[in-house]
Amino acid sequence: MEAIKGWPADKVERRSVAQLLPHAKNSRTHTAKQVDQIAASIEKWGFTNPVLIDEAGTIIAGHGRVLAAKKLKLAEVPVMVAAGWSDEDKRAYLIADNQLALNAGWDVAVLKSELSDLKGLDFDLAPIGFDPPQLAEIFDPPAPKQRGGRQTGAVNFSVTYNLVFDSEAQQAQWFAFVRWLKANYASHETLGAMLSAFIEEKGHKS
Repeated sequence: MEAIKGWPADKVERRSVAQLLPHAKNSRTHTAKQVDQIAASIEKWGFTNPVLIDEAGTIIAGHGRVLAAKKLKLAEVPVMVAAGWSDEDKRAYLIADNQLALNAGWDVAVLKSELSDLKGLDFDLAPIGFDPPQLAEIFDPPAPKQRGGRQTGAVNFSVTYNLVFDSEAQQAQWFAFVRWLKANYASHETLGAMLSAFIEEKGHKS
């Protein structure tokens, strides 16, 4: 494979945060809580991943980092310029940068070991990005359930969905609906089962 010339990462420079523009077609959302987590990471380790922009200063990758920089009142951030990229390249990478990271997983045993070691060294785990409930589940995972005298949970398959909301109001409506499902279909073990029961019931009534 022939080496690509002129990679954006070949040249990193600093730009004023005020000059950086969010991409109009950015479909990735960032909650205030996540921006706080990114800001905590930048405060701890500084900028380790430059913002990717085009020649006009429009952000292609790094919207969350720029929001965190604004929260920290940073005047400048490191950037790299995607020179010569077509509009299609920019729009596609805007999605790929986020989705490729989501496709990764965790070796839970190694993760637990590393977090335990850091915790034992009195290292503050907050900047790493895990919420307290997530840390609790990593350190003390729930016991497998018993069904019919047999232990279940030895093999655990899961499907993950990434929900994208257009606004905080839409996000609030979704979580209100989830709470309603849990209250009205408490006999079902999973949210998927609750939703299936809801859809089936509505289908019978229609």
